[in-house]
Amino acid sequence: MQRSLTRIAQLRATLDAPEMRATQVDVTLLVVRLALGWVFIYNGGGKLFGWFHRGGIHAYAPFFANTAHLHPGTLFAVLSGLTEFAGGLALALGLLGRLAGLAIFGDMVIAVITVTFKNGLEGNTLGSGYELNIALAALALSVVVLGSGRFSLDSSLGAWYRGRRERLTSSPERATA
Repeated sequence: MQRSLTRIAQLRATLDAPEMRATQVDVTLLVVRLALGWVFIYNGGGKLFGWFHRGGIHAYAPFFANTAHLHPGTLFAVLSGLTEFAGGLALALGLLGRLAGLAIFGDMVIAVITVTFKNGLEGNTLGSGYELNIALAALALSVVVLGSGRFSLDSSLGAWYRGRRERLTSSPERATA
């Protein structure tokens, strides 16, 4: 029994180490970004292109005009589709993650205000509630606050740019000029 408790304490100390915490956050951000990316690529692709047996812009335009009361419906269907598709793709890749997360957050806030809030948290016979919108908005906000993490194009491009800048500033030609 004592041996098991010692092993648990050692495991906990390992998991609580600062370098391990950073990795845990980065892996969690990767999972959040990939999940959000897939959800919004799916929905945005359905709105824009009719992918995944969805209706495309012409099916969503009346919804935006009549249910969400956003006119012209076609414009808002395109804006929503672009926000979701491009934002989802950017989140999945970890490219401009904070901006993509902010766009998705805004998209979900607008969805709550214009469509789902009147149905309550869980929804009713008139339609779905806003619980999923709130969860997706919160996940998107976590990327806005924390960034894309190490496992992202943002991180890779940042490292490449910093290395390139250091090489340029430390090159012998620059030093003598």
